[in-house]
Amino acid sequence: MTRLLIGLNCLIFLSYWLGLPSDQAVARFFMGWGLVPARIAYGQGYETFLTSMFLHGGWMHLLGNMLFLHVFGDNLEDRMGHGPFLGFYLASGIAAALAQVLDDPASGVPMVGASGAIAGVMGGYLLLYPRARVDVLFIFIIFFRIFPIPAWVVLGVWFALQLGSGAMTPTDADGVAYWAHVGGFLAGLALAVPVFLRLGGTGFWSANHGLPPHPVAEYPLVQSRLPRVVRRPLPSDRGPWGGRR
Repeated sequence: MTRLLIGLNCLIFLSYWLGLPSDQAVARFFMGWGLVPARIAYGQGYETFLTSMFLHGGWMHLLGNMLFLHVFGDNLEDRMGHGPFLGFYLASGIAAALAQVLDDPASGVPMVGASGAIAGVMGGYLLLYPRARVDVLFIFIIFFRIFPIPAWVVLGVWFALQLGSGAMTPTDADGVAYWAHVGGFLAGLALAVPVFLRLGGTGFWSANHGLPPHPVAEYPLVQSRLPRVVRRPLPSDRGPWGGRR
């Protein structure tokens, strides 16, 4: 189901991004199928709670969302089952959209993207697998290294950033639906509680050590394959008593 959702999001994006003749046509498409809070407040456009989840505003928006869905979705789906995971995903997305509507019901800006539903997946993942290793790639010019960080740290910091940004950023100021992220995350956390309890609650954590059932990823390219040359002291490097200069 995770792969199906990724494929569906990509196909829908390509259909209008490459199929519509202009940016103006894309904007009109978003107004029709994206979620506009003011329209919802007037009792119209309820279908956009669903359709807006499958629209994206650009390549980076799409690729970033699909990456997070790929990283966190499969383990959650394996634990929930295919059908329940789909219901969980859609319910999280609807809750996320509702949170954005409640934040600014008079807004005429369409909201698009799977971010709210994926935030729900992240919330559920945090509850079931808090100690999972999330590998973060750090790049500085030509130096790069992968740091393993516990999921509870990565997802907790992400949620705190969304909450803080939503509280301090005026609505629609930067085009990011922070309250949709917050609402989706909290909804996913709450919706995963029955699954967590069915699995044994804290006993599930103890049995699995808070980790998902997959092997640790290895990255052979992180370590250089070049031979290491150890410099040996030359005779000229030694002082009169045999010590190094």
